[in-house]
Amino acid sequence: MKEFQIGDRKISPNKIPFIIAEAGINHEGDFKKAIQLVDAAIESGADCIKFQCHITEKEMIPTDMKPGEISDERLWDIIKRCELTEDEEIKIMNYCDKRGILYLCTPFSKEAADRLLAMNVEAFKIGSGECNNIPLIEHIAKMGKPIILSTGMNDLESIKKSVSVIKKENIPLMLMHCTSMYPTPYDKVRLPAIKELYEAFDVPVGLSDHSIGIYTCLGAIPYGACVFEKHFTLTKDWSGPDISISLTPNELSELVKGSMAVFQALNGSKNILPEEKPVIDFAYASVVSIMPIKKGEIFSSKNIWVKRPGTGSFLAYEIDKVLGKKANKNIENNSQIHLTDIE
Repeated sequence: MKEFQIGDRKISPNKIPFIIAEAGINHEGDFKKAIQLVDAAIESGADCIKFQCHITEKEMIPTDMKPGEISDERLWDIIKRCELTEDEEIKIMNYCDKRGILYLCTPFSKEAADRLLAMNVEAFKIGSGECNNIPLIEHIAKMGKPIILSTGMNDLESIKKSVSVIKKENIPLMLMHCTSMYPTPYDKVRLPAIKELYEAFDVPVGLSDHSIGIYTCLGAIPYGACVFEKHFTLTKDWSGPDISISLTPNELSELVKGSMAVFQALNGSKNILPEEKPVIDFAYASVVSIMPIKKGEIFSSKNIWVKRPGTGSFLAYEIDKVLGKKANKNIENNSQIHLTDIE
């Protein structure tokens, strides 16, 4: 399996997870809010901030449809209100570059993809709704940029068709396991699907998570998830359909720190570490006398037992090496038993 690379950052299960703060449309079309989200993502330690490129008339026909239980507002009205202009998107990307955070953006139409290509984005993130949109995937794949593909609402068979289109262009690919429920109940997250995607497609796999909090992301690390994407807001007081499932800056910061901690804890086996020796010395117990013992007296459970520290000749589990033996000198009470004390 090849590493996935965006800019200078290499991503794989052998590296600390890559964290994407999904600003999405949480800015509600307000450029100033978008810039605030960039600043907050940087301060929280995210590697990347991702927006959505909406050109409403190009991605959908006029409709009164509402986005399920996400909002009572018409989908058309939500998307239209949350559009950013091309000039604003360019300014946001340039600001990200200046501040040193990777900018990504999800296109929802051919025209949006063309806009992002003209902006020379590092990679394309394709959302779950477009996972089986073969015409759009073909259009983006031919642009030759790395692709991150979310897989919510799709099974292995439908994902296979999209992956074959992308691999035909010989470009880097990463898949994101996702459940398209807002919020996703914990029992519907299905972390084992991460391994299924690895085994089926032999590409790096991440988790685009819509459950509440950071718990499932941390739990995904042992399954090999190397990227986490979570919706992100400056405050829960903002309005918008994704705010309720979004992380605040403090929560995003905890995800960054927690991902690093869990990743670092994955390696190793059950052995005694050299670094544990100072603790062993005071935490282990040694065989000691529990009463005065005269020369020639037999060591028994009446005159020896085990007490800290573990600096004696015989550790607690070695008491059988002493029991039944003779003392070759007088031994005071509360003394560690040493080899030189045994006849």
